[in-house]
Amino acid sequence: MTPRKLWISLAIVMIASFAVLLFYGNDIYHNLPPIPEKVVSDKGEVLFTGQDIKDGQNVWQSIGGQTVGSIWGHGSYIAPDWTADYLHREANIMLSELAAMDGKTYSQLPADQQAMYGERLKTSIRTNTFDTLRNQIVFSAPRVKAFQQLSVYYEGLFMTDTAFNTLRNQYAIPFNTVKDTERMRKMNAFLAWTTWVCITERPGSKATYTNNWPGDAIVGNIPPAALHLWSGFSILLLLACVGLLILHHAHNKDEVPVVLPLEDPLRNEKATPSMKATLKYFWIVSALIIVQMLAGVITAHYGVEGNAFYGFPLDKFLPASVSRSWHVQLAIFWIATSWLATGLYIAPAVSGYEPKFQKAGVNILFIALVIVVVGSLIGQWLGVMQKLGLVDNFLWGHQGYEYIELGRVWQILLLAGLVIWLILMLRALLPALRKRDESRHLLTLFVIASIAIAVFYAAGLMYGRQTHLVIAEYWRWWVVHLWVEGFFEVFATVVAAFLFCRLGLLHIRHATVAVLFSTIIFLAGGILGTFHHIYFSATPIAVLALGATFSALEIVPLVLIGYEAYHNYTLSRSTLWIKAYKWPIYCFIAMCFWNFLGAGIFGFAINPPIALYYIQGLNTTAVHGHTALFGVYGILGIGLMLFVLHGLYPERHWNDKLIGTAFWLINIGLLVMVTISMLPMGILQAIASIQHGYWYARSAEFMHTDTMQTLRWLRVPGDIILATGEFLLVVFIIGLKTGWSLKEKR
Repeated sequence: MTPRKLWISLAIVMIASFAVLLFYGNDIYHNLPPIPEKVVSDKGEVLFTGQDIKDGQNVWQSIGGQTVGSIWGHGSYIAPDWTADYLHREANIMLSELAAMDGKTYSQLPADQQAMYGERLKTSIRTNTFDTLRNQIVFSAPRVKAFQQLSVYYEGLFMTDTAFNTLRNQYAIPFNTVKDTERMRKMNAFLAWTTWVCITERPGSKATYTNNWPGDAIVGNIPPAALHLWSGFSILLLLACVGLLILHHAHNKDEVPVVLPLEDPLRNEKATPSMKATLKYFWIVSALIIVQMLAGVITAHYGVEGNAFYGFPLDKFLPASVSRSWHVQLAIFWIATSWLATGLYIAPAVSGYEPKFQKAGVNILFIALVIVVVGSLIGQWLGVMQKLGLVDNFLWGHQGYEYIELGRVWQILLLAGLVIWLILMLRALLPALRKRDESRHLLTLFVIASIAIAVFYAAGLMYGRQTHLVIAEYWRWWVVHLWVEGFFEVFATVVAAFLFCRLGLLHIRHATVAVLFSTIIFLAGGILGTFHHIYFSATPIAVLALGATFSALEIVPLVLIGYEAYHNYTLSRSTLWIKAYKWPIYCFIAMCFWNFLGAGIFGFAINPPIALYYIQGLNTTAVHGHTALFGVYGILGIGLMLFVLHGLYPERHWNDKLIGTAFWLINIGLLVMVTISMLPMGILQAIASIQHGYWYARSAEFMHTDTMQTLRWLRVPGDIILATGEFLLVVFIIGLKTGWSLKEKR
């Protein structure tokens, strides 16, 4: 297929996909679960107001939000999912109250009478009691009783009741997390409303707003038929598209023969001042890797010793919600910094043009990134430690949303930094873009990906401090899925193709066609695949259908990943001088492995609706998260960094033993950590969720059994191996400056 036809196809895919994404975003907006003016008892007494719900959402965000358990399945894994936990406790209280209204004790009744009250409970709790005319939700007397009791329960848990010390420790929630009774009252209103959404049937439907999630048979939350239907369809579609892709590959497998250069084409390339200025970025990347690793170790340990780190009461100074926020944010920061620095290095190299003041721009951007990183981490700590008001917390502290925890001011500054980066890239690439040679297609796609990286982060600004949680989730996944998982991947694919072409290992025309085709296939599923993250975030059933269908297509291009890995491996052995690039290329090979395993197998294992219904937010999600985010993007970031460092230190061979040991320890450590600890935990949780309900799979009762605690401790060997590998990587990078990572001249 010609580049022109591929460009037309890419344009059609992007325009059509975003049109559908926005159309159903509008549908989500017009079918939101209502936030009423007030919630009242059946006697007309006001229990809490809609403003209490909105303020309570801000209180929840201020303590860490999705880093302290989860809401609707999105968040961290040590504490429970609060909606599932609240719902199950509410159901049991209501059963007792329904029986008590008849003068009976529910626990002492025979099974047939308990079943009768169970049916009454389902009718009562699932009925949509939102009064449109009065703009209020009405709670029945048993539900009012449950709300009152659970308000006392959660106040004790999140505040100072010493009876909850053991449970707080198991959940890694510090003593007096919420320091104000008024704030706690409002957070209770938010928890009650988010749970009401999970069990209230959507008008005109027998399924709840969250499509009957979380699974809990006691309240009639079982998977609706649509989950089975669209799960089956997604698998059939996957098989069909895999077959078509293999057929296409077999028909077009012949490559343009490449005459390999006798010497390294980049051997005598001189780095410009701005290219040399990127070195400091990689020093920062090295520092962030170490801090991010330490934050991960602390966060993992909180799972077994929730209020301390090997006896030291660390949670008084660094709660689990902060360490986890830092662990996630620092991963995004160092990976993004590595990729952005690679772009700044490659742009002048490709065009052969150094714009005026380019080095100054690179240095200014570096300072801006350091300010955002340090400032946002401090702000998150201040927010979680309850040292900021709710408005100031949103602006400067902790937004409470996973992956975009940083406050709004830091978000805006980061977006400004990305725009500066884009301007620097375009300035340097402009002369190359003006040329009408065969590389213009690849350069154009490179520019489009760069623009998308800068623009799509702005989706995180589309919601406000008290925006409806469903809308905030919609836009949040634009950032996480489209920015992190989408256009960064396109950017990385183009960069890798550029590198191989510049080394003379690929023909530019073949690389152009391959990259354009891969981008079309990836974005065809990837853009609308965003919906698979919000199956159960109170979205209409059409979102579930589209998410199931197109997320299956995301797996299709990974089918041929083995071919890509083998192709990269053969390139690494194609000529003598290419051995100098062995470890960057090996990182590309490892990225292919983790793309297949982490994004492919572990990703698709949780993507079909019927699977995600039971295992969303369990350790199965953590398995996918670690192997995809670090295994794919992190190791690719390391590979890009090593390639640039090779260009900055071109005169000498590297200490292969040191960098080789680091490479293998990082990959082996990640594999060990996942396979002997996190994956078995996720499988056991999945079984518990299917058999007993989602609440049980996330409960302290299950998670602190001897088996689960042993599996948590089994994470230590993998963590040690991985951490050692990361430490040696940093030692190697430092050694490039000091000399111990360098050997004889090339």
